[in-house]
Amino acid sequence: MAHIKRTVVVASAMVALTACAPAGYDATNSSAAEPVAVAAAGPTAAVEPEAAATTEAPPTTEQAPPADVRLTDELHGKKVARMGNVVTDQDGWILYRFDKDSADPPSSNCVDKCAKVWPPALTDGNPQLNGVSDDKVGTVTRQDGTRQITLGGWPLYRYIGDKKPGQWKGQGVGGTWFVVAPTGKKNLTCLPKGTPTPVAPPADNSGSDSGGSDAGGSGYSY
Repeated sequence: MAHIKRTVVVASAMVALTACAPAGYDATNSSAAEPVAVAAAGPTAAVEPEAAATTEAPPTTEQAPPADVRLTDELHGKKVARMGNVVTDQDGWILYRFDKDSADPPSSNCVDKCAKVWPPALTDGNPQLNGVSDDKVGTVTRQDGTRQITLGGWPLYRYIGDKKPGQWKGQGVGGTWFVVAPTGKKNLTCLPKGTPTPVAPPADNSGSDSGGSDAGGSGYSY
């Protein structure tokens, strides 16, 4: 009987440690307040195996990014309130990784509408690094021929649901998007209650839908 009581206590403690949201936070509302970390007696997330360093694929099909696309020229490893270790671009926007991508070999599966909600961190050269090890950084050629920065093999993205630098409203969206740490691992320090839904992609004024695997299509959900 004592063993059963200890098991119940441990299970209850594990449930309590998963909470990371302020009162009134609604995971189904993408405009809800940011999650807020809660004190924990110990680590709340399993350690993910270290991703192997990767090299850039031969640029046989690479194309220059469109002129109106904002490039990621710098990567900065830093600490922010509540979340801890994160990676930002040169303007302070926090970067994310996608569980449905691949790190070995590096591959991006966020295209079409998905890429409008989660703009890939594109580059036309080697980004300047600060607080990020250069042996963790590489690139991957996307389906459209542009180059996307990888960290620990994982392609990096911004989130249009973040309205100002330093926000991390994309944390845990769809159960597949997470803030990336300077090692390339997922930062699981602070997770929201439930599973947040993504913001809608920007309106397509052309009146056409490219279809295929996208944020709202049948290829996968994000």
